[in-house]
Formats: sequence, C-alpha cells, structure tokens
Amino acid sequence: MAVTASTWQPLRGDKRWAYLARARTIRVATANEDGSIYLSPLWLVVHEKKLYIPIDAASRHAANFTAGRPLSALVDQGEEYATVSGVRVMGRMQEVSDPALVETLAGLVVDKYFHVGHPYLEQYLEFGAVAGRRYFELVPDKMIGWDMREINVLPMPEARTLPAHVGDRLV
Repeated sequence: MAVTASTWQPLRGDKRWAYLARARTIRVATANEDGSIYLSPLWLVVHEKKLYIPIDAASRHAANFTAGRPLSALVDQGEEYATVSGVRVMGRMQEVSDPALVETLAGLVVDKYFHVGHPYLEQYLEFGAVAGRRYFELVPDKMIGWDMREINVLPMPEARTLPAHVGDRLV
C-alpha cells in the first residue's frame, strides 16, 4: 500500500468537521458541458456535519451542479511540511429547498464572513437577492483528510534536574 499524507496522518471524524467549519475557502472543480474543468474558490459553511456552499444562480458551478456533473473539492492550508493539512471531497451537489434551512445557512455565512458594521455586508446581501443566490449541500461520496501539524513537535526549552555528574548541559 502506498503511503500518503492521508494514510500517514489522517484527519477524520470530529477533527475533520471542526477543520472544515473553521475553513474560509473551498476550491471546487466541476465538469462543464464540453468536458472542460471549471475551478474556483468558494465560501462554505458547516451545519450539522454537512457542507453547504452559497452559489449565485448565473454561476457556471450552479449549471454544473444542477446538471449532475462530476465534482471534486479541496480545503487546504499550509506553507511547509509541518503545517500542511487538508480535506479532499468527491461527491455531488444537492440544492437546498427548505426555506428555514436556507435562512439558517444565510445567517451562518453572515456570521462567518462578516462582522457588525462590515462595509460590504449590505452589498453582499443585495447582490445575492439580485443574483438569485442559492445554497447547495456538498454530499460526499468520499472524503480524505490529512493533518501533518499533529506529528510535528515544536521545539521548546527543557527544564530538568540532572545528576551532579552530568556537566555537559546547562539547565
């Protein structure tokens, strides 16, 4: 069996959901009608261990989602080996039709990406109303996560009382 980051240091269960809930960007790749790939960074929220993505109606992703075309998504971070982590998702999108859930998700997006008095909140809300913003649940067929941050121990000073005959270390 090949060793990968996800087999060496997997990110699973509640830790994976907490990681996804904190993430601010998910990169989604969908197949266009002509077979080409459309890739873009999107916002996401987690509600009851489910992934939701707000999409404006004219988005190419919206057309690809509703057509049932294949998709992959990635949430990742890290600049070097010790900080690399991520979750890859393969699955499909399902439009959210429950008005109460849509309202809950809209509130979660506002709470996550805006603050009281944020200069662009009103524009975001107005544009969403004009652009026909919808919410989709990313229903995973497969999720693979890794988190190399957990195997790397940060250097820290030691405080030990050593026997008197040990003279090569200053404490």
